[in-house]
Amino acid sequence: MAAEIHARPQSSRPVLLSKVEGHQDAVSAALLIPKEDGLITASEDRTIRVWLKRDSGQYWPSIYHTMSSPCSAMSYHHDSRRIFVGQDNGAIMEFHISEDFNKMNFVKTYPAHQNRVSAVIFCLVAEWVISTGHDKCVSWMCTRSGNMLGRHYFTSWASCLQYDIETQHAFVGDYSGQITLLKLEQNTCTVITTLKGHEGSVASLWWDPVQRLLFSGASDHSIILWDIGGRKGRTLLLQGHHDKVQAICYIQLTRQLISCSADGGIAVWNMDISREEAPQWLESDSCQKCEQPFFWNIKQMWDTKTLGLRQHHCRKCGQAVCGKCSTKRSSYPIMGFEFQVRVCDSCFESIKDEDRTSLATFHEGKHNISHMSMDISRGLMVTCGSDRIVKIWDMTPVVGCSLATSFSSH
Repeated sequence: MAAEIHARPQSSRPVLLSKVEGHQDAVSAALLIPKEDGLITASEDRTIRVWLKRDSGQYWPSIYHTMSSPCSAMSYHHDSRRIFVGQDNGAIMEFHISEDFNKMNFVKTYPAHQNRVSAVIFCLVAEWVISTGHDKCVSWMCTRSGNMLGRHYFTSWASCLQYDIETQHAFVGDYSGQITLLKLEQNTCTVITTLKGHEGSVASLWWDPVQRLLFSGASDHSIILWDIGGRKGRTLLLQGHHDKVQAICYIQLTRQLISCSADGGIAVWNMDISREEAPQWLESDSCQKCEQPFFWNIKQMWDTKTLGLRQHHCRKCGQAVCGKCSTKRSSYPIMGFEFQVRVCDSCFESIKDEDRTSLATFHEGKHNISHMSMDISRGLMVTCGSDRIVKIWDMTPVVGCSLATSFSSH
């Protein structure tokens, strides 16, 4: 259960401050306690634990509470010290933590879902607990009465959730790769729109209410930026991870996006520049460069007595091209392609060396990451996953010292 403490070398990568061990199964969620040297963890081993940093520099559990079912999601509201824990059996349990973080009292159980809870958000203004689950629904319940207010069903598992308090809009990502935007009312809801762009299940969402931007990470290894406020839909595709993107956090102050993937990859994206949107892929019956027919274009194959070719797409211009006209590969970070992708030969010639300069930094978390959360004011990040380990990182070398100086000046 002890934590390893590391010195803080000057570097431009995340610095591992502590490694907290003790859970007997995957850690589903870990949250740093604001203004305290402590964190709260929820695990598949059916325990919620509050860890406080001792004088020795090690984290030890001050609260160790066993649940009736594995813990799958968690939300913590610091000002009211209320914890909401989603479970594998579909229930959400509310607890209240004492001021010294040494005692936790049970408040009530919410029968939110019929299956595993995938995300929980508590809204103090409305006194609602909003959640998604593997019973293919989003539910919202009154925290005063404990009663169900409403449910909305999807065609596949609901996997992640974000909520805009001001407009009462909920964003729900699901296993089909779709994101549904809902307006929640007291006892009903309205589907505003459905966002389609991912080729795999949506694993994480982040809503920035200031710029009204939505970020989504998915099992297709990509991140999509959606301009909700400008009603422009998908405006950016970011590809730099080699595994499913499990967690994302946008730092509005420094215009940086932090993303974590299942293989332990941690990426920090510079969003403070004008980027280009990846083009829509064009469809054609023949190569748009050499005009050779693709293999389904039987008429042109017959007329020209040639074998049909396989269709590819240039990631820079979106044109449908054959393999001979797209022999080159290139990164193109301004469009979100951090590693080499297929481009047509003419686009390859147009890409200058400076165009290949990376607009993100990539780091190794060295453990499976299924959940991440940030304490932006302190520049701290906590990661956890199936390897049962929780890691606390100093992110200020990567996201810049502007975080600490900005917050300390207020």
